[in-house]
Amino acid sequence: MDSLTPQDATAAIVAPPRPPRVWKFWGTALWGLLIFVAMFVGQVAVVIYRIIAQGGELSAAGITHVVADGLTISLSVLAGLPMVLLALWFAIRRTGIPFADYLGLRGTSWKNVIIGVVALVVLVGAWDMVSRAAGREVTPGFMGDVLKSAQDHSALWLLVIAFAVAAPLWEELFARGWLYRGWSESRLGPYGAILLSSIVWTIMHLQYDWFFLCEVLSIGFLFGYLRFRTGSTWLTILLHGLNNFAATIQTWWLAG
Repeated sequence: MDSLTPQDATAAIVAPPRPPRVWKFWGTALWGLLIFVAMFVGQVAVVIYRIIAQGGELSAAGITHVVADGLTISLSVLAGLPMVLLALWFAIRRTGIPFADYLGLRGTSWKNVIIGVVALVVLVGAWDMVSRAAGREVTPGFMGDVLKSAQDHSALWLLVIAFAVAAPLWEELFARGWLYRGWSESRLGPYGAILLSSIVWTIMHLQYDWFFLCEVLSIGFLFGYLRFRTGSTWLTILLHGLNNFAATIQTWWLAG
């Protein structure tokens, strides 16, 4: 019987590389909580910095005053993006799947882009008509105050970047990238993942009243379905950014 050489013996005991795996329901949920906490920490750090920079106190009144400031809101939204990216990187590197592949960061056709834009315009337009018919404001009232505050600080451009670029990026990477990917490959399946990720995304917008939360939920369903049908999170990021940009322009126009 032939004996193993030292090299053969070493090769025989080396374990094969672990195959790539997707986080399922609980792994996605728990890591998702950590990702959200990372985002929250980044935003709170900005609020604390702004309070100290303005010589205020870390009190309820001081926090409320600073949080309502347009510049603070812009900086906090921007600060959330790198924190989410970092937390996502830690979570995804353990799966053995490339970052872009895991989150669905792939291109799509112009046909899908056009379909997505048309569907979004119809959906948001329908909500606007319902809002006007019910005698409600078309945009949340506090958003006008935020825009005016940012304008007073000469930071309107920063607010637009935060709302139309940074927020869509980290919100979509989290909801339609991270949450959808893991939950769609669990027992929930794609449609269960669309439903649950849309609910989580809506909960992240509790600054709105019930009417606008219903609108956010319906937009979440649309984005989730488009993510499912096209496999592209870049598409939902683009649509989210266009929606936020249009909403910002509309609020600025109505606020005078």
